[in-house]
Amino acid sequence: MNSNIPLVDVSDDARHLNKKNNLYAAREKIYVRSITGFFQRIRSVTLSLLLGMYFSFAWIRINDAPLILFDLSEQKFYLFGAVFWPQDFTLLALALIICAFGLFFISALFGRVWCGYSCPQTAWSLIFIWLEEFFEGSRNQRIKLDKSGGNLNKWLRKGGKHLSWLILAVATALTFVGYFYPIRDLVSELFTLSLDSGWALFWIGFFTLATYANAGWLREQVCIYMCPYARFQSVMFNENTMIVGYDKQRGEPRGSRSRGATQDNLGDCIDCQMCVQVCPVGIDIRDGLQYECIGCALCIDACDSIMSKMNYDKGLIRYASEVEFEQQKKSRKLDARALAYGTFMLAAVGLFTVLMLNRPMAELSAMRDRGPLYQESGLGKILNFYTLKLVNKRETADSFVVSLESDFPMQVSLKRLSIGPGEVKTFPLSVEVNPEDITASSSELRFRMQSISNPELQLSAESKFLGPRPPS
Repeated sequence: MNSNIPLVDVSDDARHLNKKNNLYAAREKIYVRSITGFFQRIRSVTLSLLLGMYFSFAWIRINDAPLILFDLSEQKFYLFGAVFWPQDFTLLALALIICAFGLFFISALFGRVWCGYSCPQTAWSLIFIWLEEFFEGSRNQRIKLDKSGGNLNKWLRKGGKHLSWLILAVATALTFVGYFYPIRDLVSELFTLSLDSGWALFWIGFFTLATYANAGWLREQVCIYMCPYARFQSVMFNENTMIVGYDKQRGEPRGSRSRGATQDNLGDCIDCQMCVQVCPVGIDIRDGLQYECIGCALCIDACDSIMSKMNYDKGLIRYASEVEFEQQKKSRKLDARALAYGTFMLAAVGLFTVLMLNRPMAELSAMRDRGPLYQESGLGKILNFYTLKLVNKRETADSFVVSLESDFPMQVSLKRLSIGPGEVKTFPLSVEVNPEDITASSSELRFRMQSISNPELQLSAESKFLGPRPPS
C-alpha cells in the first residue's frame, strides 16, 4: 500500500512567508521613520486644512445658525447656511451617492490617494506619530527606549505621549459630538458639570476611546483589517490606475555600494530599507502592489532623498501605472470603468442640483384621523376629522389661509394657521358637510394653503371625505 508523506518546508524563507500570509499573525510594532519631501509637504497642507475645518466648522455660525449641525432632537440639519429636514432625505441619499462615485472615480484614476491624503485614520495616526516622536525621539531612539528597562526617563516620556494622545482624543470626541449637539452649549455645560444628556457623555467617552485606540494603538491594523475600502479597492484598479510602485527593471538586482561607485551588475536600488522604515503600514513596496498600501508616497520621498545622495535619477519608486512600469514610458488612459464612474457621478450631481434648486421651502401633508368613518353633529351635519402637518423650512415665521377643493360644498373648522421659523407643527381640524349635499360616500378632498407673507407660496395635500351613502 502506497502512502504520501507530506513535506513541510521549515526554512527561514518559508517561515517568513507563512507569517506574512497568516491573517491573524501577531502584530509587530511599527516604528515609522520621519521623512520630508515633496509629497509629505502636500500631505501636510491637505491634512492641516482638513483638520482645521474639522475643529473649526462646529464653532462657526452664519446668521445666528450653526455652519454644520445635525440636530437629531429637532430633526433639523444645518449645512453651510441651508436647513434640511427629514423630508429632504432624497438629497442626502444623492449626496452620499455623489461621494461614493467620486471616490470610485478618483480610485480608478489615482489609486488610494484618499487614504494617503484625506482619510481621517491617516490624519490622526500621523498626528499621533508626530506626538510620539516629539516625546520619545527619532525612530532609533524609540526602539532603544522600548528595549530599555523601567526607569524614570522612560515613564516620563511615555506618560507625556499618552497624555497628549488623550487630550487630542478628547478634543476630537468633543468636536464630533458638537456636530450633533450645539458645541457651545456642550462645552459650557460639560465644564460647569451641568450637562444632563447621558447620551452626549456616552458618545464623548466612546469617541475618545475610539480615537485613542485607533490612532494610538491599532493604526495600520485599521487600514489592513477593519477598513472595507482596503478590501474592495482592487475592483476599481486596472493596469492604467496610477499607483505607488517600484521600478524593478531599473532597481534590480539590489545591492549596497558607496556613493559614486559604479556597479555594472547591480540596479539602482541600494537596499537601504528606507522605503520600509518610513512606511506607516509596514510593507515593502518593492514586493509589488499590495492591498495594505495606502498610497501615502512616504516611500517615494524617502527613495528620492537616497537617489539624490547617490547622484542617481529620482523616481525609482514613483506614482505610475502598471503599463508605465512595464513599457518604461508615460501612458495615461481613461478606460471605460473610470468613464462610467465619472458619468454616474456627474449625473448624480446634475440631479442633486435640480432637486436642490427646486426644493420646496414648506411642505403640507393631511391624514384622516383613525376612528369612525364619519360622525354626525348635533346640528345634523356630517363630520370628518383630519390632522394637517406643516413643515416650514424657512428661517422666518409665516401664516397661511386654509381653503378646500371638493366635489360638493364643505366647510373647514380652521381658516387660518401660523407657524414659526424652522418649525414642524400639526393642526387638528374638522370638515363638515350638509347631508343633502353629499353626492358620493367617498370623494376626493384637497386642502390648499396660501402664505400671507408670500402669496406665491401655495401648498396642497389630498385626502378623502367619507360619509353616508346618498339616496339613489
